[in-house]
Amino acid sequence: MKQSIHPEYKPVEVRCACGATWKTKSTKKELHLEICSKCHPFFTGQQKLVDTEGRVERFTKKYGKVTVETRRKQEIERQKKKSLSH
Repeated sequence: MKQSIHPEYKPVEVRCACGATWKTKSTKKELHLEICSKCHPFFTGQQKLVDTEGRVERFTKKYGKVTVETRRKQEIERQKKKSLSH
C-alpha cells in the first residue's frame, strides 16, 4: 500500500435528526443523518404495507398460507398415498 495517499480514518460521533448518537470511524469530520434505525418506520415496526389492489389477499386466497411446515406435511401425505397405491 502506498504511503500518504490514503485519507485519515478517525473516530467520529454520528448524530441523527431524532437525537440518537453513536460512535464509529470515518474519513469525514462529522456525520449527521436525517434518519437512522431508531427512527426509521421499517425498523420501528410502524411501517404499513400498502396493498392497493388486494394482491396479497388474492394470493393467499388462491394458494393459502404456505409455510415450510405445511409443505413438509403435504410431501409426507403425497408419499404415503404413492406408497399405498403401489
